[in-house]
Amino acid sequence: MTLSLSAEIEKSLMARAHARGVSLDDYLQELVAREAGLPDATAPRQRFDNLSGLLLNSPLAGANLGLERPKDYPRPVDLG
Repeated sequence: MTLSLSAEIEKSLMARAHARGVSLDDYLQELVAREAGLPDATAPRQRFDNLSGLLLNSPLAGANLGLERPKDYPRPVDLG
């Protein structure tokens, strides 16, 4: 199958694929599988190069879990 995309759409999809840490081909496979109603197991596994990529693309991102950080201040550390 061949898919012809405008340069603008291709650039946008490339950026999204890069942000997820996958190739454009893998990203398109994931999109098509999702639209076809296939289970997530058929989608390629994502690889994240850093923690922010993992957190931003987590299935729990935007879930409004209401997690809170402790409000205590850090202890002073003697480095000498």
